[in-house]
Amino acid sequence: MIRVVLVDDQPLIRTGIRALLDAEADLEVVGEAADGRAGVALAVAHQPDVVLMDVQMPGMDGIEATRRIVADPRLADTHVVMLTNYGLDEYVFNSLRAGASGFVVKDTEPADLLESLRVTVRGDALLSPALTRRLISEFATRPADVLPAADLARLTPREREVVGLVAQGLSNDEIAERMVLSPMTAKTHVSRAMTKLGARDRAQLVVFAYQSGLVSASRAG
Repeated sequence: MIRVVLVDDQPLIRTGIRALLDAEADLEVVGEAADGRAGVALAVAHQPDVVLMDVQMPGMDGIEATRRIVADPRLADTHVVMLTNYGLDEYVFNSLRAGASGFVVKDTEPADLLESLRVTVRGDALLSPALTRRLISEFATRPADVLPAADLARLTPREREVVGLVAQGLSNDEIAERMVLSPMTAKTHVSRAMTKLGARDRAQLVVFAYQSGLVSASRAG
């Protein structure tokens, strides 16, 4: 069961998303909040798998709330997926710098929202590979300001190659196909690279890849 906390200042949005998620056998909404501060408190109380977090809210916004969730060792297994109205905007980039695992646009198709939660918990991809490629080509041109420098020397040559493919937006299945590996082996390489670099999730792995110079925006494009 994937346990979800909803954080959005619009009751109608929360009601609609809750109805959508509660209709699924593998998804359960365990709490709702109307602002970031209450959302952080709910996350600590319930330790959900995912916090679906609005970006713009009164009081504490979603970016600061995400930063606090990511920094809390009690929530090491909790992922944050941002809700945004506008797609690739400054809020999205700041959210990823704060530690969000990905984002969805509020007018996305219901099936895509459901899949984004499942994919995030599974750790198979940031969200969709196509969307990741667009995102990272933009993100890579902006100065990184929150993550420590990654020591890529700790990675084996194969792990470095895998991280480069993750940073290009490839899923585990696509990495396996590109490198002629089994999907499970590809997933193992990704997991080991994340552990060695101290990356919380694939989103941070992407940022590490660009910060270190392992890949560039031109290669991702």
